Amino acid sequence: MGKVARMLMATPFTTVQSWWRKTFSFSAPTTDEITTLYRAWRDRFLWQRLRLWLWLALICLLSFTLRDIYGLFFPFAELQQLPEVLRTQRLVINVAMLASIIICFALHKTKLGRHHPDLLFLGSSWSISLASQLFATLSGFALPDTIGWSLLFLSQAVLMPVCWTLHLLTQVSVLIYYFGVNTALGLKTPIPDHPGIYNVTFILYIFWFCIICDIGVYLYDRLQRSEFYARQELESAYQKLKVAEAKYRSIFENAVEGIFQSSPDGRYITANPALARIYGYSLVDEVTANFTDIEQLYVDPNRRAEFVRLMEKYGSVSEFESQIYRQDGSIVWISEKAYTVRDEQGKLLYYEGLIEDITQRKQTEEELRVFFHAVSHDLRNPVLGTLMVLKNLLARPEENIAISRSILERMIQSSDRQLNLINSLMETHISEVQGVVLQYQHVQILRVVEAAIADLEPLLTQNQANLVNLVSADLPLVNADPTQLWRVFSNLIVNALKHNPPELLLTINAIRKDDMIYCTVSDNGVGISQQQSDRLFDLYFRGASIGNSVGLGLGLYLCKQIIHAHGGKIGVNSALDAGATFWFTLPVMN
Repeated sequence: MGKVARMLMATPFTTVQSWWRKTFSFSAPTTDEITTLYRAWRDRFLWQRLRLWLWLALICLLSFTLRDIYGLFFPFAELQQLPEVLRTQRLVINVAMLASIIICFALHKTKLGRHHPDLLFLGSSWSISLASQLFATLSGFALPDTIGWSLLFLSQAVLMPVCWTLHLLTQVSVLIYYFGVNTALGLKTPIPDHPGIYNVTFILYIFWFCIICDIGVYLYDRLQRSEFYARQELESAYQKLKVAEAKYRSIFENAVEGIFQSSPDGRYITANPALARIYGYSLVDEVTANFTDIEQLYVDPNRRAEFVRLMEKYGSVSEFESQIYRQDGSIVWISEKAYTVRDEQGKLLYYEGLIEDITQRKQTEEELRVFFHAVSHDLRNPVLGTLMVLKNLLARPEENIAISRSILERMIQSSDRQLNLINSLMETHISEVQGVVLQYQHVQILRVVEAAIADLEPLLTQNQANLVNLVSADLPLVNADPTQLWRVFSNLIVNALKHNPPELLLTINAIRKDDMIYCTVSDNGVGISQQQSDRLFDLYFRGASIGNSVGLGLGLYLCKQIIHAHGGKIGVNSALDAGATFWFTLPVMN
């Protein structure tokens, strides 16, 4: 029973507590900056409303002062019931309060009044409420100014409903003075029927009047605070939206690709400047105005129907390539990437996507096909045929060969060199169009270097070269294509042998520098001038060669392509008669 009773008693208490927290609590400010802004707004509001309140107080006091002046000559019947001291001295009290209001008007225009409206609020309130109390104290009686306090507190709550603590402070100060000072001095009221200052009806009236005014001010201040925070957050969101809109507008306007929105019936809704340029127009409006039927844009009119079919089936298309007519009648290739945009019910609204001018790429692909055909048929096949004949001749018994074997061997070596040049040339052009294709693995640098040295052992012996391998097996692994790295090391070693005299000293090394592996292939040869070093990795550049080797200048260019595809860098440090050090970097595997 005790537990049930406690639960029944706790229920109304919990309800009241919940209502109190919901009504008289507010969430903490989101940021200190918003709090500071709200306080500044509140001070401006209070300062502006103070001026209105001072005017109202001045007019109100003037009306009562005029009444008292009139009453000196033509007494009012209702005023005859007041005590004698109040009938004779009320004009003096009103004049004193008028003087205090005028002083507050003067302070309102000063820097002190503008920067500290809270102090001016307290000063103006006390100058009215305490002026009559001080006069009454000096006259030897207590003055329960019910009407004056009611007008004062109500007008302040209505016209300046912010910072409820100021309102409470002005009210408590007057009541403390009235009950404290008058009690200490033993003063009585001049009202014959109620001479004591502790009147229950008067106390209840003043208490609830102040409480109601303060609650109204508090709730209004809380509402204004919440509205101000919401307005600031809305303004902040709006500013962010404007920044984002400007950023994406800049991307939209300055994009290289054409950006569009088109309706299902074949009209352009929006287009950016890049799309207008692709179609041969100078203004975006010309695209949206002229293309009322996108089907007429295509050289093959069936392409639009195919585009719509794919969009309906898959919801998007990618690399949809077509030929179109430009504004001047010329024909270009475009590639479209688009997707459908639908509403919440799934209804198709429009198509949105990108258009890229791929005319140059198509021309390059066509030129490349012609190039491969020419190389394959006009160069590569004859070389292969000659090479097969020479090898067949060399395989016969010596007495059946009409020329010496040394001549055949030189002819075979020459044909091999020509075939290697042709293969390198074809591979270079493939990498220019498609890029270097990598097959990534976890690679140990030492194994790649050892494989390259083993494959080039005959060439090293032929050139009487001495190679020192300083690569450590403790190096971190790299994520790379081992075949392509083998080509880099092989090309750098062969390049050093080709461009230097015999008995060359070669040194291969690799060390870790931060998150990269730094690989070097050094020699003590004739070196390279600065002018040659600057162009050494360019396509088809051929440096000075002591051995007068045959080459197209593709080896170092391919090395650069391979290393860049791995995310590294490549270069050379050299000077004439000071040897050369070719270096490249590779990222360490994470």
